[in-house]
Amino acid sequence: MSPPSVTCSRFAAIAVAAVLLQSLGLSLFVFGFFPTKPALSGVSGPESFRAPWPDGVGNDSVAALPPEKLERLYQELSEISPPFDRLILMVIDGLPAEFVLGRDGKPPRDAFVEAMPYTRSLLANGFAVGYHAKAAPPTVTMPRLKAMVSGAIGGFLDVAFNFNTQALQDDNIIGQFFRTGRRMVMHGDDTWLKLFPGSFIRHDGVGSFFVKDTVQVDQNVSRHLDEELRRDDWDLLILHYLGLDHVGHLGGRNSFLMGPKLKEMDEVIEMVHRSSLWDKKNHQTGTLLVIVSDHGMTESGNHGGSSFEETDSLAVFVGLGDHALDYASATSNSANQIDIAATLALLFNVPIPNNNIGVVIPHALNFMTEDFTADRKSVVSECSGNIEQVFCCLYGNAAILHRSWKFKRISMSNIEDYNSTAAAYYVFLRTASQWLARRMTDKPVSLLVVGISAMLLSCLIFLGLVFYMNKALYLSKDRHLSSSKKYAFSWHLDEIFLVGATLIHVISMGSSSMVEEEQYIWHFVSSTFYLLLIRKTAQTIPADRTQSSLGLSMSQNGKINYPIISIFSVLVSGRILRAWHQGGINWANLPDISKWLKLAGHEYVKQLWLMACLLVIILSIYVLSFLWTRRKVVLVVGFSFFIPGLMVLKYIMSHKDDTSGSFTYSYGSTLSAQKILGVLGALTVVAVVAVPWLIRVWTSKACSNGHICLSTSVSHDILKLSLLMEMRDSFYVIGWAYILCWCLLQLLLQQPTNSLPVLLLLVQIYASMLHSFSAVPAHKHWIEVAALYQLGMAGHFALGNSNSLATIDVAGAFIGTSDFSMLSSGVLMFMITYASPLLFLLSMAMWISVKDFSCLITSRNAYCGDLLKMMLGFPCVIPLCLNSVMLTAYTIILLLMRNHLFVWSVFSPKYLYVAAATICVYVGVFVIAASGTYIYLVVIYRKR
Repeated sequence: MSPPSVTCSRFAAIAVAAVLLQSLGLSLFVFGFFPTKPALSGVSGPESFRAPWPDGVGNDSVAALPPEKLERLYQELSEISPPFDRLILMVIDGLPAEFVLGRDGKPPRDAFVEAMPYTRSLLANGFAVGYHAKAAPPTVTMPRLKAMVSGAIGGFLDVAFNFNTQALQDDNIIGQFFRTGRRMVMHGDDTWLKLFPGSFIRHDGVGSFFVKDTVQVDQNVSRHLDEELRRDDWDLLILHYLGLDHVGHLGGRNSFLMGPKLKEMDEVIEMVHRSSLWDKKNHQTGTLLVIVSDHGMTESGNHGGSSFEETDSLAVFVGLGDHALDYASATSNSANQIDIAATLALLFNVPIPNNNIGVVIPHALNFMTEDFTADRKSVVSECSGNIEQVFCCLYGNAAILHRSWKFKRISMSNIEDYNSTAAAYYVFLRTASQWLARRMTDKPVSLLVVGISAMLLSCLIFLGLVFYMNKALYLSKDRHLSSSKKYAFSWHLDEIFLVGATLIHVISMGSSSMVEEEQYIWHFVSSTFYLLLIRKTAQTIPADRTQSSLGLSMSQNGKINYPIISIFSVLVSGRILRAWHQGGINWANLPDISKWLKLAGHEYVKQLWLMACLLVIILSIYVLSFLWTRRKVVLVVGFSFFIPGLMVLKYIMSHKDDTSGSFTYSYGSTLSAQKILGVLGALTVVAVVAVPWLIRVWTSKACSNGHICLSTSVSHDILKLSLLMEMRDSFYVIGWAYILCWCLLQLLLQQPTNSLPVLLLLVQIYASMLHSFSAVPAHKHWIEVAALYQLGMAGHFALGNSNSLATIDVAGAFIGTSDFSMLSSGVLMFMITYASPLLFLLSMAMWISVKDFSCLITSRNAYCGDLLKMMLGFPCVIPLCLNSVMLTAYTIILLLMRNHLFVWSVFSPKYLYVAAATICVYVGVFVIAASGTYIYLVVIYRKR
């Protein structure tokens, strides 16, 4: 029985409705699952020093006090004279603590030790104490600065707000300093100016996202340093250096620029510290220098994830007291980044921010010199039960010890009771801090249910559309048989494998380890599927093969088995891609081809880059020549795209490189990149617009040569055959233009070591097209589209991507830009990250041209719109369906894992990638659908 007829417009309307429904569901779930964490309103006041009842000073009356009186009030309430009157907060963006303090009891690398001799001497001589200050994910600048000044951990979506920083409304020590009349100056990252507008008496902000700048961005800070250190009109000086983070993004931890940059920072530290020593001679108290970093970096120099390398931030307190510490005691300490806010608040007699969940760093305070944390385990062991009972028990123990100490205290001589009391409070506060840091925000369950329901419904719609298309197409192919049911609904091993692999993939996402190492699943599925195709093709090797009647002049030498060769090419390319980047999270440090290339040196990388670009151009021109029946179109389009190919080659040859294998960027290279981007974009648009009209010109002239020509006397079948021929030839040329343009673009934007993987992805695409054209019997359409989708996702990981935010290539997003633009850099970053999936989605245009849709022509009830529906239906709906299955399933998994230990470090970053992949599919499908619709309208218009 034939399926009910669905017109092309109705089919498109259903698909668009499903996309909109899915987008709505995704939006509802994201804003429901990732809300901004609830914060207490208002600011802290006297209750930070005294209980707010019954004789405490109320915040309402305190708010009206002028800054000078407010400062005196806080000092009276604290009963402690502030040990410092000025603070210099030096932020070295992206500096891992192990560069300065070492790791696991081992000193830093020799190169880092030699680069920072003065800082090392401060630690070795007991003038400074350092901490591995653990940062919470996401490890990007804005959320980490907020954590340091407020003591609170923000929401996970702060990683998105990092690119559009807004004023911080929550209570923080910068606001407390401002309210107590302290004068503040800031030089460096303009994120501070966005977070605290109007708080600084002087400032010089620099943009933080233009990572190509590693020199001027720090010179703009240091040029003010000498003058500021001589001034006495400030109480807080913030210096935020960005150069080291930019060095990491460009060349990784091992960049040849890293040593000189560390030495530059060491010289700044020496200058500031010597000035503070001089300042101490002229002031009653002195100046405290605090050196911090917002986050660390991976071996490749990126950050954003939750690995030790990324969360290992630095906190060094210089000038806390005269007591000397040995080097091990000064460098082996650990704390949380959120502890900095409470510690600075106590040191400068301002209230601790009311949303703070950090704990005072005990050894950073002069009056807490004893190691009172030693008995922590014994105190904890006395309390058991649920979390409320543990909290009550711990606080009760501390309160009892406190009352006992106050009762017996005549002076501070009873140090044992004091240490016991402090240890009990510390245990209570640290336990509460850890619980609050893990505490999940309340989620609107109804909103999440509605979002999941919408995504589930859209998924079912896409599945229904896929089943409809398969049934309609194969009933059309087999209508001459007595029963088409057997063929249309028979399942082959390759189909069963793809369905089973998809289900297994979905189930595996419930494991945090499988999420971290997802690349293994994609590589296994793609390679195993093509091995099954070899088996299937070997069983059905045709004895002869005739040339296609649709104008693709491919050689059909009977001695060459193109289906087997094409599959073999895909498998070999896939194996090399698999070994190119180790990928994942846990074993990313293991050797791979890209690491070997970097070790080999920049000359080898550059030669490989040139070779890959040249082969991409040659291979693409050769593939375009298959359409030699349209030789004039081929010559015009081929020559046009040969020009940007030469421009990319020239860009590579003139590109400056350094001894580390990373590449630097100059104004000339930026201008060249801008020209290439402009030419590629313009040529692609012109090709899409002009090709359907040019195909018409050559077809008309071919009438005199005996080719098919349209007139009022031709039959309806001839009309549709002519329509099919011209649409397929147009799809072939436009698809070729999309593929070559995207490959040249990626050769420009990707890391140079990724040049050969771009070539191998191109080989996989052309080999897949050859197999789709030559395979006998032809595979089902949905199988071939799904296989291309699988290759695209495997290529995504082969280019070095993972489910960690740290693998996002930030440096490439500034190629061709002379200044930071959030929009342009964001688009380039998206294009680099999803280069492979988008490449295979764009290749669907060429896939349409090599498939046989002639069965739709002979149907008397078929309309031209049905031809368009089937041609665009498979390459558009299959990716949407596969992505919808993953999106819906992983959304449900994330909801179930909402209380998992790794929900924010593993599952949530993966969900951001799934959401971004959904946008990627939308973009690719839209381009193919829009191109196909345009081609159809042009061809139909010419038939009038």
